[in-house]
Amino acid sequence: METVILAVVIALVVLAVLGGLVVGSRRQKSLPPPPPTTPDITAPPTEPHIGDEAETPRDEPRRTIEEVDLPGGRASGTAVEEPPAPEIPELEIPELEIPEPTEGRLVRLRARLSRSQNALGKGLLTLLSREHLDEDTWEEIEDTLLTADVGVQPTQELVERLRERVRVLGTRTPEELRALLRDELLTLVGTDVDRTVKTEPADRKPGIVMVVGVNGTGKTTTTGKLARVLVADGRTVVLGAADTFRAAAADQLQTWGERVGAHTVRGPEAGDPASVAFDAVKEGKEMGVDVVLIDTAGRLHTKTGLMDELGKVKRVVEKHAPLDEVLLVLDATTGQNGLVQARVFAEVVDITGIVLTKLDGTAKGGIVVAVQRELGVPVKLVGLGEGADDLAPFEPEAFVDALIGD
Repeated sequence: METVILAVVIALVVLAVLGGLVVGSRRQKSLPPPPPTTPDITAPPTEPHIGDEAETPRDEPRRTIEEVDLPGGRASGTAVEEPPAPEIPELEIPELEIPEPTEGRLVRLRARLSRSQNALGKGLLTLLSREHLDEDTWEEIEDTLLTADVGVQPTQELVERLRERVRVLGTRTPEELRALLRDELLTLVGTDVDRTVKTEPADRKPGIVMVVGVNGTGKTTTTGKLARVLVADGRTVVLGAADTFRAAAADQLQTWGERVGAHTVRGPEAGDPASVAFDAVKEGKEMGVDVVLIDTAGRLHTKTGLMDELGKVKRVVEKHAPLDEVLLVLDATTGQNGLVQARVFAEVVDITGIVLTKLDGTAKGGIVVAVQRELGVPVKLVGLGEGADDLAPFEPEAFVDALIGD
């Protein structure tokens, strides 16, 4: 009996223990989770730089540059040399050219002039050296002069004077004939004419020069070369690019000016040339320069409207001051056709001087005489080549000496 009671008690104890375990397990499952603790906030990883690993930087001991062993076997503590700064190229400023002095230019260019002109002088000397000067010989002398573009009236005058002097002279040595011919040609060309290009008015500044002429005569080039002549004489110059119709004419003139330090006033392409000319004179006055050179468009002398516009340019410029010079540029190789052009231009503007270009080519020297007779104004400048300093003041003595040769 006691055994049974003991077994029952043990069983009850076992059951109680098992029940307590089950209840404790259920309670543990039903309990709410504990409140969350505050998380540790860490800084976000920094952006990796070139050559860095994409990870959070670590605090590491840093060393100064003196403590670092430099490459190439240099000991620590050696000063670091700064790399040389890159060289910055300097802007190239074009050097101004120094034009040749104008004094004696024609003498220096005499050989170039005489190359194509000796035919006239030598032809006349050969004919005059004949033992008997009959009518046929005098006719040949006339033909020689006419072929050289001297013109009918000047030719007749020269032949008459030569006839008279040869008749009086009698015996004719080569030296006497040369002196005779030189004297008569100088008379024909004219030695008592003022051939100075007037650029220094007494009562004001600047002097104003307008350059006119037909297309193809070298007008813009002549304007640029004239600027060099003036600079060589110590003058300051402003260029007016009033030839707004020909492509690149303003660029061409500006290039000439830049070579000698002359300022160029220009306007839009196909713009009003009178406006450009007006502005050029205005700026010249403000800058206090000595001379303003105005390059006009190459007019076709058969176009009445264009010639009228040239007259307008002249009138607009004269609102500032009177023109001191109007230079007509003629191609010496055109001969008598150049006289037709000269005649029409003279009707539109008052020509005060003539510039003969290309006189070193196939031109005949007689055109100098003919154009002066036609217009009643002197040849003041001659172009004797393509070089920058090949424009020379006209000197009658040097010209005639080139004609008759040595």
